[in-house]
Amino acid sequence: MADTQYILPNDIGVSSLDCREAFRLLSPTERLYAHHLSRAAWYGGLAVLLQTSPEAPYIYALLSRLFHAQDPDQLRQHALAEGLTEEEYQEKLERVILGSKASQQQPEAVRGLWQTCGELMYSLEPRLRHLGLGKEGITTYFSGDCTMEDAKLAQDFLDSQNLSAYNTRLFKEVDQDGKPRYEVRLASVLSTEPALDSEMTSKLKSYKFQGSHFRVTRGDYAPILQKVVEHLEKAKTYAANNHQEQMLAQYIESFTQGSIEAHKRGSRFWIQDKGPIVESYIGFIESYRDPFGSRGEFEGFVAMVNKAMSAKFERLVASAEQLLKELPWPPAFEKDKFLTPDFTSLDVLTFAGSGIPAGINIPNYDDLRQTEGFKNVSLGNVLAVAYATQREKLTFLEEDDKDLYIRWKGPSFDVQVGLHELLGHGSGKLFVQDDKGVFNFDQETVVNPETGEQIQSWYRSGETWDSKFSTIASSYEECRAESVGLYLCLQPQVLEIFGFEGSDAEDVIYVNWLNMVRAGLLALEFYTPEASNWRQAHMQARFVILRVLLEAGEGLVTVTPTTGSDGRPDARVRLDRSKIRSVGKPALERFLRRLQVLKSTGDVAGGRALYEGYAAVTDAPPECFLTLRDTVLLRKESRKLIVQPNTRLEGSEVQLLEYEASAAGLIRSFSERFPEDGPELEEILTQLATADARFWKGPSGAPSGQA
Repeated sequence: MADTQYILPNDIGVSSLDCREAFRLLSPTERLYAHHLSRAAWYGGLAVLLQTSPEAPYIYALLSRLFHAQDPDQLRQHALAEGLTEEEYQEKLERVILGSKASQQQPEAVRGLWQTCGELMYSLEPRLRHLGLGKEGITTYFSGDCTMEDAKLAQDFLDSQNLSAYNTRLFKEVDQDGKPRYEVRLASVLSTEPALDSEMTSKLKSYKFQGSHFRVTRGDYAPILQKVVEHLEKAKTYAANNHQEQMLAQYIESFTQGSIEAHKRGSRFWIQDKGPIVESYIGFIESYRDPFGSRGEFEGFVAMVNKAMSAKFERLVASAEQLLKELPWPPAFEKDKFLTPDFTSLDVLTFAGSGIPAGINIPNYDDLRQTEGFKNVSLGNVLAVAYATQREKLTFLEEDDKDLYIRWKGPSFDVQVGLHELLGHGSGKLFVQDDKGVFNFDQETVVNPETGEQIQSWYRSGETWDSKFSTIASSYEECRAESVGLYLCLQPQVLEIFGFEGSDAEDVIYVNWLNMVRAGLLALEFYTPEASNWRQAHMQARFVILRVLLEAGEGLVTVTPTTGSDGRPDARVRLDRSKIRSVGKPALERFLRRLQVLKSTGDVAGGRALYEGYAAVTDAPPECFLTLRDTVLLRKESRKLIVQPNTRLEGSEVQLLEYEASAAGLIRSFSERFPEDGPELEEILTQLATADARFWKGPSGAPSGQA
């Protein structure tokens, strides 16, 4: 059963991202701006391959070479003509690759790529199945011999030098005396070249820290980031205003020099660029996939405003200050001033990274969010893909709930995303003592509502939410934001903003809470019993909320094992809608207050005890979650693949290229994304991967985990 979650069916669902109408409404200049930003995002997105696993760049290079030489349909016809059946074509990859046109053209190169990544690609050896540090999993944010202790030491070092981990990787080697030596490598175009920028060059040196040797270098992903910078320079030509020009100039500086401070400055201009027609953000952003929780995955998106839904979000923003007062913590735990953000609904043109979210609240820099503000983005055409639910594939719901769920899932998700991003991530104050010893709260009068005592802990200068709470920071914050969404969707004022009153409003509330309860059960797919850890921040957050609502008792939520019509194990989740306000709201209120107080005060020990307690997965009755996890895996529907469009410059005009919702369409979109420099990119990726390959080799010279 454990292996089934790592095996995808041949008929996995594929959906297309539709942005045709939004793109049509752009002016020629806006299209050029969007085109070059998209190119920058897609080039930068290739860095994710180097942030994931040792074999990922080789897999990409192999598939790129395969499909640049032969269209998917041509390759399929060739394979069938060679005697493979349709099913064998799906499953016998080695035979397909070695019999392909690419292999005929460059047999040694193709065979070499296959030999490098083929076995690792299919390996279900426990350590190689998921992300993690040391013996717990695989990651290329760290060299293969790094442990959680190494990651913590490195974070303390970075904090001591006021360096961010967002754009770094950590490499460890042991010297002849058996002592570890660490390289902290910054992502940048420049490496050792002299530069005018003393902000970064002064930090590029060797250090002694707590008895260990650290060396700060730069130049990670350099040839990839060079292409990012080239297109950001071109995009700057078509910027709509000075904010966009300054923003792009700082991003260029950041990627060239390796400076997160420059990226912060760019983010300030981005926050000030209110209501742009073409919205974008790019850089090392989300830390979900770093096992330690501090390093950012490269991400870049370009999207266009959806005016109808944006109008609703604008009304939500206008009500935000009033709604913040409804949250269950004292005023002293809320920001001194609510910095009115931009909140728009966008149709995505490009989203380069490991996945596409439904909504975003950025930037993630704590100091900017507290003092400068932030932006909220709801991605409308992504939500439209998420809404598409077939009744026969709806698992774990009562039959009576299914039609209601299908009808209201989309509208309720709009409400939840809006509240989650604006008032979830946008709420709450961090208590900070700056480098001059000044506090941003009154030590004499502010009282911890959980203890009745004065505040005992806070954030020191240089400490951030991510660096302090590290491995639980992302999931904890997602849980807090999801809980805010559930809590505030009970406010009639919120539902009226989105156009719901009376019985419709009650149905939206019910489906929103029911969706969260079901999501908490589905989340078990992303828990790994062998390592006792969670692999996905949002899913862990939803499981924690399910546990909180189950703990509330009084029949509010039940999860009952059953037997399906096919005779195999099944389960049903039930939510008593009559008890949402009387039982669910008070339980969520208590939990939310504890989450915020522990976050505000930087109480890591208390925060871990609370969050990890609820996130623990056991087989204790009555739910028996470990057993239920087997049922979830048995009944799971594979996550859809999303085909994104491309833009192509023809003369001075930009054309939108769309693709069919199929595996072949997905492949074509990538082949046509880099039509001219595909071979060059393959070479860049394999050279970068090979240069660092020694950091993931086992004692025998085999890839770590395969020795």
